[in-house]
Amino acid sequence: MAAKAGPPRGMRDFLPAEKRHRDAVLATISERYQQHGFDPIDTPALEEHDTLHSGLGGDNEKLSFQVLRRGLDTADLQAVTSLDELTDLGLRFDLTVPLARYVATHRAELPSVFRALHIAPVWRAERPQKGRYRQFVQCDIDIVGEASSLAERELLIASADALDALGVSGYRFRVNDRRLLTAVLEAAGVAPDQHLSVLITLDKLDKVGIEGVLDELTTRHGGQIDARAMRDFLERASEPVELDAHAIAQLMSATEDSAAELVGWAADVAGRIGPEKVVFDPTLVRGMGYYTGSIIELFHPELGVSLGGGGRYDGMVGRFLGDDVPACGFSLGFERLIDVVDSRRHAGASRLALVYTEQTPLQALLGVKAELIQSGHAVVLAQSKKNKKALFGELETLGVSRVAQVESEVPPVDELTWRELGE
Repeated sequence: MAAKAGPPRGMRDFLPAEKRHRDAVLATISERYQQHGFDPIDTPALEEHDTLHSGLGGDNEKLSFQVLRRGLDTADLQAVTSLDELTDLGLRFDLTVPLARYVATHRAELPSVFRALHIAPVWRAERPQKGRYRQFVQCDIDIVGEASSLAERELLIASADALDALGVSGYRFRVNDRRLLTAVLEAAGVAPDQHLSVLITLDKLDKVGIEGVLDELTTRHGGQIDARAMRDFLERASEPVELDAHAIAQLMSATEDSAAELVGWAADVAGRIGPEKVVFDPTLVRGMGYYTGSIIELFHPELGVSLGGGGRYDGMVGRFLGDDVPACGFSLGFERLIDVVDSRRHAGASRLALVYTEQTPLQALLGVKAELIQSGHAVVLAQSKKNKKALFGELETLGVSRVAQVESEVPPVDELTWRELGE
């Protein structure tokens, strides 16, 4: 029986044109972020089981691919009460938890304020479906050690620059703050130990609407929540809210000082990247429980999808160090972003092709190829075929823009006759 030829479910192969497009987009993102002072790092694909299941990864911890300990036998399998006892490693399910561990590991070698750029694949045991994969790339930038809103400002300005460099338009940064949401919950009488549960329900607003959210809150929390206060908030929050501290404070049942902090950095960013690109969304939650302050989502209204998100997570690094360390990060959703970016704009350098025959002297052919490479060109060799249309079609899929035919006599480079493909 022949082995199955396809990749594992939820994972993908990439043909050369796709891979070139992905690499070109990643190169642009990396270049722009580094221009803004973010330093590239990398971490192992595998992390210790206890690191990945330390309570920092939220629901993603349940989606971790776990690795069995070496040397297990049937006696070990019979003796355990939990499968976790059989594992000591796991594939990283995001880049935030590894970053927190990385900073704790290398704290003495890093600057007091560290700007990290981490672009790498992650793995989650998702149920595969359209747009949701078990292996995918994340593009994260994080600022660790900066307690002020300078972090939020830098993260969004750098990300907007990367998006603009990719030719992405029409995007919006939706912003909110967990502390403002906490004020809403307190005004509705939600007990502190129920805050996360209620926020998870609020996070479903876009999918189930106001009535759906209220029905779930009533079912799960009953008389423990002031449904009238929550309905009032949701109805008022459905209308656009300007970046105004007084208006936000009134809506969120918060102090004007707490609203002013958000307005300060968000308005500054809007002034720098475009006022239409930053909007306050009082119902923005983002499901991860580790957020402690600002929360951000990159949204594309025309596509109706999120292209990334992030926020402040001041408590995470301290879980490894034992000392509080402020941290804020943002992640571009690369797998969705790649579908938005025009592949023709970011296809990378075009390639040349030398089409040769059986009579072409290979030594001379390779000499011409070497000269072209030395002059900065990428060069593909292709043997001639009777069906030139099919041959040129194959070469176009390889990113070739011009071809030169080389017969039994190989001319000097400056005497080659080039033909433009696609004309």
